[in-house]
Amino acid sequence: MTDVVVTDQAFGGVERERAVAERHGRSFAAHQVRTEEEALAVAAGARVLFVNFAPITRRVLDSLAPGAVVIRYGIGYDNVDVAAARDLGIAVCNVPDYGADTVADHTVALLLATLRKIVAYNDSIRHGWIAPADLGSIRGFAETTVGLIGTGRIGRAVAERLRPFGFRVVAHDPFVDPATLRSAGITPMTLPALLADADAVSLHAPMTAANRHLIGHKSLAGARPGTVIVNTSRGPLIDEHALAAALRDGSVGAAALDVFEDEPLPETSPLRGLPNVIFTPHAAFYSDVSLANLQRLAAEEAERALTGQPLRCVVNPAELARNALGGE
Repeated sequence: MTDVVVTDQAFGGVERERAVAERHGRSFAAHQVRTEEEALAVAAGARVLFVNFAPITRRVLDSLAPGAVVIRYGIGYDNVDVAAARDLGIAVCNVPDYGADTVADHTVALLLATLRKIVAYNDSIRHGWIAPADLGSIRGFAETTVGLIGTGRIGRAVAERLRPFGFRVVAHDPFVDPATLRSAGITPMTLPALLADADAVSLHAPMTAANRHLIGHKSLAGARPGTVIVNTSRGPLIDEHALAAALRDGSVGAAALDVFEDEPLPETSPLRGLPNVIFTPHAAFYSDVSLANLQRLAAEEAERALTGQPLRCVVNPAELARNALGGE
């Protein structure tokens, strides 16, 4: 059994995590697992478990040391069974503040490229030459409304980046006071009103049972014709079959997707082959600074776990933070 385990990571190195374990005389191992069975094989007995995308199910959690701490690299933690962790007295932590600016940069880059049809123009030159109007009309940014679904750190950072371009920004977020949104220059709306009004929709909501397929057949039927969909949040927020159908019939004009229901995107996905989709490989978080911040903050949380200090970013009830690993 290993005390400190990395199930998987997308960074290329785990020097900070290894250093924390060694500093406290703990055994350390890093892996690249994808399945529940693989995670179960490497996680058994771990006191601190770092996880990126591996499925951390009840079975995996039940194999950990009593009072273990799970640290999820990143903001979302839908691949960790938090309810099971609560039952088992295991604290689950995330790193919510490592790279909001980087994700916002990527989101806006996708949004601008899609609205200006950059990829389509590029492809047209590679395969010949067309007149700009052959790809349809393009609204000026000052005449374009962008709808944000969710206005947490990333959603607000996206809004700040859009403002200098002259976009009108609207948002749906039932957990934020409408007055707070208005003070930030954002018009609050219900979800149906936003979908009917926005020329482009950008998703920044957490993945919960209630939010699964938030964008699906019903919501897309009420969307503004030709709208653009951008998702750098969580793949299951979108019903990909519904989106593919809307992209094929033109009711959705284009999409830019960084996250998917299943990753890597399956070869059989109905989204593949559609000319009006831009794909990036779950890369919105990626920059030199954000990666350094992510691993540093995750390693610092592990340090707290190993020394019995209060944990910084626990997503379980507060009492679990006090039940985490005691001091040495």
